[in-house]
Amino acid sequence: MSAGTAGPESATVATNENVFYEREYPMGASDEKIREAVDAYVRLVASGTADEIVALYAEGATVEDPVGSAVLTERADIHGFYARLEGLDAETNLLSAKIAGGQAAFLFEIVTRAGDQTYTVTPIDVMTFDDDGLITSMRAYWGESDMVVG
Repeated sequence: MSAGTAGPESATVATNENVFYEREYPMGASDEKIREAVDAYVRLVASGTADEIVALYAEGATVEDPVGSAVLTERADIHGFYARLEGLDAETNLLSAKIAGGQAAFLFEIVTRAGDQTYTVTPIDVMTFDDDGLITSMRAYWGESDMVVG
């Protein structure tokens, strides 16, 4: 877009020849509220209950974990998916997060222990959020080749 053009996105040329972009995003949850939800999600995946994790999701939310698997669209199915994590000896660590435009993409590590074995995976999750900071969709990017067994 040219300098001075009105609309959702516009660019302005500053006197020092640098170009700055002004972007208007629709109203929605603040970046801080989204970061709180991401932090809670990562923490609860390791130590929470399915009820606590599902409470982070809006009604009508979807889960695709991993990407390419069946998309879960029913709250009961999403609950069942997370119920499989209950009781596991697991820990999580948020490694990196980017938040913009009501969405978050983040890399985190999940380490699960079973007997003498540890299983480590580092998915990249991409989430969208509603105005209240509830998750409306979650897509997890990882595959079997990403699992490290030690």
